[in-house]
Formats: sequence, C-alpha cells, structure tokens
Amino acid sequence: MKDHRRLGRELGLFGTDPLIGAGLPYWLPAGAAVRQALEEYVADVEHRAGYQRVYSPVLGKRELYELSGHWEHYRDDMFPPMRLGGGPDGCSAGEEVVLRPSLCPHHALIYRSRERSYRELPLRIAELGGMYRAELSGVLGGLTRVRAIQLNDAHVFCTLEQVADEALAALRLIREAYAAMGLAAARYRLSLPGPGAKYVRDPGLWRRAGALLEQALAAAGIDYEAEEGEAAFYGPKIDVQVLDAAGREATLSTVQVDFHQPARFGLAYVGADGGRHRPVMVHRSVVGSAERAVAQLVEVHQGAFPPWLAPVQAVVLPVGEAEAAPAEALLRRCVAAGLRAELAGPERGTLGARVRGARLAPYQVVVGAREAAGGAAALRLRDGRRPAPLPAAEAVARMAAAVAARRPELWPDEGEAPA
Repeated sequence: MKDHRRLGRELGLFGTDPLIGAGLPYWLPAGAAVRQALEEYVADVEHRAGYQRVYSPVLGKRELYELSGHWEHYRDDMFPPMRLGGGPDGCSAGEEVVLRPSLCPHHALIYRSRERSYRELPLRIAELGGMYRAELSGVLGGLTRVRAIQLNDAHVFCTLEQVADEALAALRLIREAYAAMGLAAARYRLSLPGPGAKYVRDPGLWRRAGALLEQALAAAGIDYEAEEGEAAFYGPKIDVQVLDAAGREATLSTVQVDFHQPARFGLAYVGADGGRHRPVMVHRSVVGSAERAVAQLVEVHQGAFPPWLAPVQAVVLPVGEAEAAPAEALLRRCVAAGLRAELAGPERGTLGARVRGARLAPYQVVVGAREAAGGAAALRLRDGRRPAPLPAAEAVARMAAAVAARRPELWPDEGEAPA
C-alpha cells in the first residue's frame, strides 16, 4: 500500500513548497474537494446534534494563554510571541500576541461573554478553526504532522451530572463518522497523566474526570486500554487510535473532560437554586484535524474514496464524437444535481484508456449510440459492477442519492447492480 504522501502527489491532492515552509502544505483542487466534503459533513452532524457554530481569531494575547495554563505547560510547542507596538528598542510598552495552540481558551471566553443559566446547559460550541504548533522539522510528515492545523473542535459546557451523557454522545458521533468515512478505530485509549510537571496538579480532579470517561466508555460498550503519560495537561481523555498504511498508530479523534479551565477562567452559571455554580468543560473532536483525517482517508482507501468524498464522483464517457453533445448534456445534468463530474471525451484516447483513467471515480457513465438515441446512460461502478441501463435522469438521481447518503457503499440498492 502507498502512503498518503506519495498518493497525495500522484492524485494531485496537496503539495508543499520550501518557500512556504516545512509542515505547511497547500491543498490542490482535488484535495480541497475531499476536505470540503468532510467539513460539510461534520457541520451537518454537529448541527443535528445541537451544536452551535462559532468563529474565533487564531491569535490571542499572551495573557490569555497564561490564564489558560498553556503558557506554563505547553510553551515549548507554541510559536514565539509577536510584539506589537512599543519602541524600536524593544523595551517600551507594547502587547504580545501568540498564534493559538488550541481553541479552548477562545471558547471559554465565548462562554464567559454573558451570564449563563442552567437552562442553557449543555451549551455545545463547535468550530472548524486554525491552530498552530511549533513542531520540530524532524517529526513533520505529509498531512499527519503539520504546523498549521485546521481542527474540528467543540466544547460542551455542562453540569457535572451531564458530563457522562455528553461524553457518550460524542463517542456515538465519532462512531457514526467513522462508519460514513469507511474508517475503523484500531483501539480506544484512556489517556491518563504520568509523572512530571507537564500536568496540572490536582489528583482529586484527575480521578473524578477519569471516572466520568470510564463511565461513558462502559455505556458505549467500548473496550479500552488505559495508558499513563498521554493525557492533556488539564485532564484525561479518550483517544481514538487509527493505523496508517505502514501500521503506525496515531490519534484521530478525542473526548476530554476538563475541570481545570472552567476554574481558571472563572466560568459560572446560575443554578435552579439561584446560586452560582461551576460548569464542566467537555472537549471533543469527531474527526480530529482536517489534515490528519484526509491523510487517513487516503491511506485506507488508496484514493478510491467513498462516493461522497471522491474528488470526482462521476466521469461521463462518450464513445465517439457523435455522442459528444448528449454526453455534455448529461454532464450538465450531473453538475446540476450537485455531483462533482467531468467529461472524458475521445480526445483523451480510446474508450478503454479513458475507462482505466477514471478507475478511481465511483461512477463511470458511458454514452454510446444506443444511449444517445434513447436518452439513457450505461453506468459502470468502480468495483466493476454494471447496473442495468437507466434513463439519464434516473441514473443521475441514483448517483446523487448515493452521494447524499454519505455512506461507503457505491449504490443505493445493491440488488440492482449485479456483479
């Protein structure tokens, strides 16, 4: 199996340039199509799950990260502060801003932006946002380890009694997403603190948070392995581990329980008793970063993506010049139905060569003399099956339905596509 870096070049998904810098890939149109489809999927499932979308800046004052604890515990992985204002001697007053290493401090401030009531909880805030890690050049690789990260991130502010249910709901979203993407978790890891000053020192809170995550894993019926030294600095987490083409393990999705940052930011809500209470913060990412998620998709599917994620979903193939006009009409119909489609005409070579060139597309639509005369379409599925010829409108509708289903399967009704 090829790794995603090689396939990324061969399929025109992404690239790098030394003038941009190591760990800073750019997305080409085909890769951007995969990423956009994934981002739209996540936005849709989060909307259905009751999340509210926000946007926040990728910069913050140094004091923000001192307050959150990132500056103390995570500084080595952050880019240096940028000084704004002040005199040329560098000693005059000015402010220092930092590229954020995570989104949670901004979301804590969004929560804190007004008074909150227990009636609003759980409050689910989601964002696909940029964050930055000063990774050393030796550990950078393709899309899996980068310095500029687009993270599918969300934070749930809830009562203590709601934590286990929210963590369980997050695990269900992750499983649903993996099924849609055709991915499988290698294992689930309960990541706990290890020795050293890397972690916030509050053993009672760590035990409490870990117990809540164990409760969610048990409710989901998920087997897991507990490992020390893998937790976030502020709390334990569930890591969903995946394997790449070489069998190397990486974390893709996470669920975390955090008592620390709500206390640091002074977060509160007014309870039913009229008193002020501290919420708990559940961090969760369904597909992790866009970069690592796409890398995993490339390696697992080797470029043959599920229909809804494929850069090109349908290739229209006129047999000869005589079928060019009806093929172009069919292409327009595909595009109007929302499909990512392209025309591969005789100028690209023989029909056999064009079929081979379109081998990664889920659907090949051949238009010969008989199809052109009858307004029909002869479909070939990527796996070699050939459904019975269909009227062009129905063929397009069936392809669009398969894409809209956001499943790995190629055809809505497998019984109508005999081998």
